[in-house]
Amino acid sequence: MSTPILQFGTSRFLQAHVDLFVDEALERGEALGRIAVVQTTGNAQSLRRIAALAAPGGYPVRIRGRAAGQVVDDERRVTAIAAGYDAATDWAAIRTLVESTVQVIVSNTGDRGYELSAGDGPHLIEGDTPPRSFPAKLLVLLHWRWRHGGAPITLYPCELVAHNGSVLREVVARLARAWRLDEAFTGWLGSRCIWVDSLVDRIVSEALEPAGAVAEPYALWAIEAQPGMVLPCRHPRVVVTDRLATYERRKLYLLNAAHTFLAERWLAEDRAADETVAQAMGDPALRGELEALWEGEILPVFDGLGEGAEARAYVADVRERFINPFLAHRLADIAQNHAEKKRRRLLPLVTLASELELGLPQPRLYAALHMEAA
Repeated sequence: MSTPILQFGTSRFLQAHVDLFVDEALERGEALGRIAVVQTTGNAQSLRRIAALAAPGGYPVRIRGRAAGQVVDDERRVTAIAAGYDAATDWAAIRTLVESTVQVIVSNTGDRGYELSAGDGPHLIEGDTPPRSFPAKLLVLLHWRWRHGGAPITLYPCELVAHNGSVLREVVARLARAWRLDEAFTGWLGSRCIWVDSLVDRIVSEALEPAGAVAEPYALWAIEAQPGMVLPCRHPRVVVTDRLATYERRKLYLLNAAHTFLAERWLAEDRAADETVAQAMGDPALRGELEALWEGEILPVFDGLGEGAEARAYVADVRERFINPFLAHRLADIAQNHAEKKRRRLLPLVTLASELELGLPQPRLYAALHMEAA
C-alpha cells in the first residue's frame, strides 16, 4: 500500500494531532494518503507501540473537554497508519520508501531532537546502519533520494522550535557541508527540499497502551505558506498562513509561558506531586497570580505589537483549556527541561517589553527567571 507520508516519531501528540487529522481527511478524500511511521528508540515498549499503531483496527484517540461551553467526550479509531518501522532493523526498507514513494516527511522528535551525535559521519551514507541522530538520519535518507532521481519533497517538522523548518534545514545543510558531500546535493537540499515552518497546538495529556491518546478538543496546525509545498491533508484545523509568527507568539507567550509559570510555582512551592493544570487553576491564589501575569505582564506586550485583540481571544480559549477537568495534564510533565523552557518562553517577554519601550513592570516574570527587575 502506498504511504506518501513518512513520520518520524510515535509520540502521543502525533497520534492525536497529525495522524488524527490525516485519518479524518482520508474519509473526505482530502489526504495525500496513509502514513508510514519510523520509531527510532528501539526499546520493547516502542516496538509494541509500532505494531499497535499499524494494527488493522487502528488505535483509539479520545477527545475530552469543553468546546464553546459544551462537553465533548468522543472516541475515534485512527487507521491512517499503514506501516510501522524500526530504524535499527528496517533501515533499508525506510530508505526504499524515501527513494520514491514518500512525498511528505513529518517529525516530532522531542526537545533535543535536533542535537547531533558524535558517532555519526559520512561513512553512513552508503551503509545499512542508520545514524543515531535525527538530522543525520534525515541527511542520509535525502542523499539517497537525490541519488535516485531527486524528486521534490516537503518536510514538516512539528518540534516546538521557532522557525522549525528553517532551523532543521540549516542543521542538515551544515551537517552535509561537514561531511563534505557533493555540492550538487547540497544545492538540491536547498532548492528541491521544501522545509516548512509550522506550529502545532493541542494538549495531549495521556498516552493509552499500547497505542492511543487522550486529548483536548482544541487543535491547530498552522503552516507557513511556501511555493510548491505538498500538504499531507486538508483539514479545518490546518491553517496555511503568511503570518505564522503571530500564531507562534500567541502559543509560546500565552499558553506555553503560562504552563511554565505554573510549573515554576509547582517546583518552588513543593506542591502535590501529581497536581494537574486543572487542579492548579482551582487554587484561587495561584489562579489569581496567573491571571495577573496574563493581564498585567504579557497582554500589554501584545498590545504594543498591535495584536492585543487576537491575543485576548486566544487567552479566553486557553483559560477554557486549562480548566478542562477531563485532562490529567500533570505539572510534573510540564516541568521537564524547565530551565530551557524558561529561557525560550519567559525571557523573550522581558526582552520584547524592553525593546518596545513599554516601561512595563513584570515582577512575576522576573521572579520566575530569578532576575532583578530593572
